[in-house]
Parts: sequence; structure tokens; C-alpha cells
Amino acid sequence: MTLSSSDQTLKSLQSDLAALIDQLPNLEPQKWIQRALGVLVRLTGEEIDRLDWKILTASLEDMERAFHVFYPYRHVRKVTIFGSARISSSTPEYKLAAEFARYLTQHGFMVMTGAGGGIMEAGNIGAGSENSFGLNIQLPFEGTNPFIEGNPKLIHFKYFFTRKLFFLKESDAIALFPGGFGTQDEAFECLTLCQTGRLKLIPLVLIDRAGGSYWREWDGYIRNHLIQGGLVSPEDTSLYTITDSVEVAYEAINSFYRVYHSSRYVGDRFVIRLKSQLSDADVDELNTNFSDILVKGKIEKSKALSEELPDETAELPRLIFYFNRRDSGRLYQMLARISQMAASSPAAIHPERK
Repeated sequence: MTLSSSDQTLKSLQSDLAALIDQLPNLEPQKWIQRALGVLVRLTGEEIDRLDWKILTASLEDMERAFHVFYPYRHVRKVTIFGSARISSSTPEYKLAAEFARYLTQHGFMVMTGAGGGIMEAGNIGAGSENSFGLNIQLPFEGTNPFIEGNPKLIHFKYFFTRKLFFLKESDAIALFPGGFGTQDEAFECLTLCQTGRLKLIPLVLIDRAGGSYWREWDGYIRNHLIQGGLVSPEDTSLYTITDSVEVAYEAINSFYRVYHSSRYVGDRFVIRLKSQLSDADVDELNTNFSDILVKGKIEKSKALSEELPDETAELPRLIFYFNRRDSGRLYQMLARISQMAASSPAAIHPERK
């Protein structure tokens, strides 16, 4: 079969690409570089609109800017603060958001907001310039708040989806204050991603002013309509914590990382990396109380698996098991129990991700 001239050109480009990759200064992620560039080359041989190329290019430019900004802080844990842009600085919610952000930075965390007004502005004020990120998207009725303007950690995104990608990628916890459609969208999307396992395991904290009913009534809707209707599991309420206390909100985040470090899948096995080793008795208890989340086998202690190497977490102890990928609420309950196991003699806790 004779190749067309366009097919021959494409094949030649792919060959040139392989040679080019060998000359790149950073070959560690060579497989991923080759796949990314290969996609672009293949698209040149397909019929897609000029608008498609504009979307692709602008998306890559959005990601390029964000990758550069976040890279120096990749080992520092960050908390995203969501909430209404319409809440004024005189309200208890605004003052509480600023206090919470300040409290987080005093304990080593950094803070991310959408860089707008209201709760976002309060988050940036409380965190201070040095510990603030702003992930902005320009809207006709909402600008950048003056407390993040000019900060080198302010990123302007063209698209909502690339902006949201980095909120989720970089967040080690999410705190939601009262807000409108946007805040509800962020709350339900984060819950959906946690419930379905499409977001890394992170704590979600829903914070209201003292005596406020915003999240309590929201929780009542979840229980009275979604749980009672069989639309979500009762255990899914373990995906979030509701409070009106800065200290309780912080502890929900801090205790989550008391022992838990990070997790990933290796084939069909779910690997949880821990900051300290559990005893055999502790693991036996986990198997007794959480066998329902297993497809087969048992929860077992392990060193780093060969498929994970090389990895900067290689020295951390692991738990490995065949998770059913369905009962995320129960998985969060298990992480809470692991944290409780260490509460009597906790390991050193620090918000770095190393």
C-alpha cells in the first residue's frame, strides 16, 4: 500500500520528533514528552477547525503559566478557600475567612483563592502576600482584588476548566465558605470527584459564621433528599466536615495528614503512603472494620512497590489493598481511624509534601 504525501510527511515528522526528544535538556519525563508532542503532530494530519487549534494553544499556555508559578512550591501544602465574591468586608463570614487563612499560614500552609473579592479577598488578606496564590479568570462584573494584584503568584487563566484543573491539582485541602452558584458548583464538583475517586484524597471543610445555618441547611438537604432517596450513601457525609470554628476547621485538615501522606494506584492495587508505620494490631483492626471496601485479599503493610520507583516517597511505609473504588466515604472513615490510631503518639506533623 502506497502512503499518501500527507501520510509520508506525518511519518517523517514523527521520526524527526523522536530524534528531537533525544536532544531535549530534560529527559527524565521522556515518555510523557514523547506522548504530548506525538498528539500535536498527529493532530496536524487531522481535519480540525482553526478554533480547535486556538483552544488547544490557549489551554497549553494557561497550563504553562501555572506550572511555572507552582513548581517552586510543589512540596508545600496548600488550602484552597472558596466563597462568595459578594460578601462585604464588614460581615462575620469575611472576617472568619481572613482569620482562617491567617491561622493556616501560621501553621505552615499556603492559601489559594480565585483572586476576586469577598471571601477570596479575605483569604488573600489573611494569608498575606508571601503565602497567597490567586487563580484569576476575568469576568465582566468581577476583577482581581487589590491584595493579590501584582503578586507573582497571581495567575490569569483564559478558561475555567484549566483554572479548575490547577485548583484541584494543587489543593491539599478545600475550605468552602457561604456563596452562590459558583461556590455550590465548586462544593458539588469536589464532592463528586472525591466520591468517584477522580480527585486525590483531600479533606473538605465547610465553614460558616458562628450560629450560621448556611451549611447546616445544605447538609440537611443532602441527608433528607439525597441520602433518604438512596441517591448517595450515608457514608458520603464523611467526605466533608461542617464547622463554625477556625480551630476545628484547621484540625480537620491537620489530623487528615497526621499519618496519611499521599496515595496512588499501582495496577489494581491502591497504595497509601504513610508518615509512620502502623502496628500489626492496628492493621488487623483495619481489616476487621473495613473489609467491606475490599474487592479481595486484605489490607497489608508494604514497602514501596517496584512499579513506584524511582519515587521521592520511596522510604515511606505503605498500606496496599484492592479497593473497590466505590465506597469513598468508607475510605475517608478509614483514614480518620488511622489518624486516631496515631493520636496517642503522633509522628511529627508538618505541612510539607516531601
